[in-house]
Amino acid sequence: MKITSRDVPPRAAWALEQAGVHPLLARLFAARGIASPDELDDSLTRLLPPDTLHGSDAAAVFLADAISAGKRMCVVADYDCDGATACAVALRGLALLGARREHLSYVVPDRAVHGYGLSTAVVDLAMKQRPDVLITVDNGIASLQGVAHARALGLDVLITDHHLPALVDDQLVLPDANVIVNPNQPCCGFTSKCLAGVGVMFYVLLAVRAELRRRGAFTPQEQPRLDTLLDLVALGTVADVVKLDANNRRLVAQGLKRIRAGRMHAGVAALFAAAKRDPARASSFDFGFALGPRINAAGRLADMTLGIECLLTDDVQRATELAQTLDGINRERRDVEAGMREQAEMLLESLMPEDEPPPAVSIFDPEFHEGVVGIVASRLKDQLHRPTFVFALGQDGLLKGSGRSIPGFHLRDALDLVSKRHPGVLKKFGGHAMAAGCTLEEEDFDVFEQAFQQVAAEWLDPTLLSRTVATDGPLEARWFAPEVVQVLDREVWGQAFEAPVFSDEVEIVSQRIVGERHLKLAVRCGGAVRDAIWFGRSEPLPERALLAFRLSLDEYNGVQRVQLVVEGVA
Repeated sequence: MKITSRDVPPRAAWALEQAGVHPLLARLFAARGIASPDELDDSLTRLLPPDTLHGSDAAAVFLADAISAGKRMCVVADYDCDGATACAVALRGLALLGARREHLSYVVPDRAVHGYGLSTAVVDLAMKQRPDVLITVDNGIASLQGVAHARALGLDVLITDHHLPALVDDQLVLPDANVIVNPNQPCCGFTSKCLAGVGVMFYVLLAVRAELRRRGAFTPQEQPRLDTLLDLVALGTVADVVKLDANNRRLVAQGLKRIRAGRMHAGVAALFAAAKRDPARASSFDFGFALGPRINAAGRLADMTLGIECLLTDDVQRATELAQTLDGINRERRDVEAGMREQAEMLLESLMPEDEPPPAVSIFDPEFHEGVVGIVASRLKDQLHRPTFVFALGQDGLLKGSGRSIPGFHLRDALDLVSKRHPGVLKKFGGHAMAAGCTLEEEDFDVFEQAFQQVAAEWLDPTLLSRTVATDGPLEARWFAPEVVQVLDREVWGQAFEAPVFSDEVEIVSQRIVGERHLKLAVRCGGAVRDAIWFGRSEPLPERALLAFRLSLDEYNGVQRVQLVVEGVA
């Protein structure tokens, strides 16, 4: 591992501090590209206008007409947190805008049975709801056959998605839907290409409201409050690990403000309680590591209907029961994941050369669970710093693989090249730069493994195969204080706007193993001896070490103390 320090443009840091930004935050923001205080304005008025999102105006007319005509609308969701929150936002938002609740329904694919997206099987499933209109959320842009099937059955189709379109003969091909809203479709000039699926649906609702306002359905003073949906938008945005550009940070910041003020949906409040987190101190960390995994667990091991119902109900008791069920499924997910990781690490030990792992890793075990392959791939990718695919045997007898990548290696493009070099090996594939999935026959696994490694060997040079941790450098002694940690925790951090990680050379005063696999430390850092912990590490450290660490609050008997959480050593 290599530990580096981010550059801090002095003029930007000075300008932010002069504008009243906390001195430490001014330094951190400047290092992340913030040059002006205006960029920190998280008010809703600073959101990108909905009419700049291609297709949103057409979608507004389409849905306003459907509401007026009393058409039955069925939302086709996805089985992750982004898809679940997008479904809840769609159904709640359409009801706010005048759609009759009895005209609204949803379906969500079963990961093991239907696979991803608007497949023909999912269309047939939706037909049981007798809809006139299908609305996809967080899927559909690559569902060419599914959309064609729906249209042949006489359904109208609105696609809302944020994934990349399908590639056919090296050409991007769009499905034959009535309307498509996706910032990543060709010719869309929307400058935030990183909207999550839930963000796209929220923007569509903003456009529908504007259209209904033009039609005289309500005045600006009496219009429905779509900002009540922002707790769900924020949760789905962070949980989907999309880039937190300025627009996404505003969406997340507004959602956090509502939650901290106690204004959240019953399901969100119940999930905070199940995770034993305090909504009054809600952070983006809670979305990514507490609430999001509990919703995702339903789609991995059970039925995402549980997660969606938790977000849809206004009954506090029912929300509590569903959140507790999701919490139990998440504990089961952790057990399954731990077992798979142990199996995977044993496989790696037997397959990997002793000196250096290959530039890309693919593993399969008949005992792996299809719903957890993505999490295990992510963990192994972090451990090896290599593009990694993990495969499980699906119910249809095919291998279902989920991959995670490292900076500098576009996973979806790599799969595209594998499919060209070995026609027929990949039955299906899709995704984006950092995460992708594919399906293949079990007998083709070895071919895929070698082909994937070959692409990685061609595209990745040795520098990209060494993990680098970008940090914010040493931390002044005055900032090791509980109130400073609270200031940091209230900000919006996430993908491409990383939470602060500091680095310093420290003296290891003491170290011991706690909980069998965690290293508890006392280190001399910033002029004092401080508590530190390294989760998941049992190997001892030398007397002096360059540590990368973040700050957290450790509370005992009502007293808060700053603790260093170690992220790496160089």
